[in-house]
Amino acid sequence: MFLITVTTALKAQPDSSFHLYLLVGQSNMAGRGEISLSYQSIQYSNIFVLNKENNWAPAKHPLHFDKPKVAGVGPGMAFAISMSEVAPGVKIGLVPCAVGGTSIQVWVPAGYDNATKTHPYDDALVRIKQAMKAGVFKGIIWHQGEADSNPKSAAEYLRNLEALVARLRSEMGNNSLPFVAGELGNFRPHYQVINDQLQKLPDVIKNSALASSQNLTHKGDTTHFDSRSADELGRRMAEKMKVLQSSRF
Repeated sequence: MFLITVTTALKAQPDSSFHLYLLVGQSNMAGRGEISLSYQSIQYSNIFVLNKENNWAPAKHPLHFDKPKVAGVGPGMAFAISMSEVAPGVKIGLVPCAVGGTSIQVWVPAGYDNATKTHPYDDALVRIKQAMKAGVFKGIIWHQGEADSNPKSAAEYLRNLEALVARLRSEMGNNSLPFVAGELGNFRPHYQVINDQLQKLPDVIKNSALASSQNLTHKGDTTHFDSRSADELGRRMAEKMKVLQSSRF
């Protein structure tokens, strides 16, 4: 692992060796796993995060700040570690934009989330544009759907997701940017209505893939992945991302 300072990641022109990934969705992407001492110590010299102030900093748990009192271990760090293992000499930049509790219906321009008093899509767009000054987006990872786990919302879910991905790719200037979603945890029966829709993802959205949640466990609330499972989901997302990217590295 090579040494690098945050400042070297920031140049007047985007650095092609600074690979960016957008982390988007709701609470299981933001992370709610317990940050034990072992998780507190995880840090890599070539993995950075765009922090709340839109500045690059060394990445560590928690990556997200949507709900600071409950933010914890999510899939993003394990994802980045796995991606860095196949890209020697590359810096990884994570752009966390998930907002806990949000329906896909608020992930639209001018969409507003009452609980957090945020505009999830618009806020993400600001961060995307800031990140693009430093590096190049190589993919998007998405975990969301608990808030839409009802028959009416599920029926519209893929159409809404397809539109969201198209908007994000357009903003990033890459209409085939790899997109990986994660299945909802098999914790509550009604989550299956979203997982049924997500199974169709690769046929609906080009250059996309779905990471399985099989055998992953919750933290005791039947909603959020525990730390170990969040880590595993991140690794599974990375494996899917590597396949989509093929030989791009």
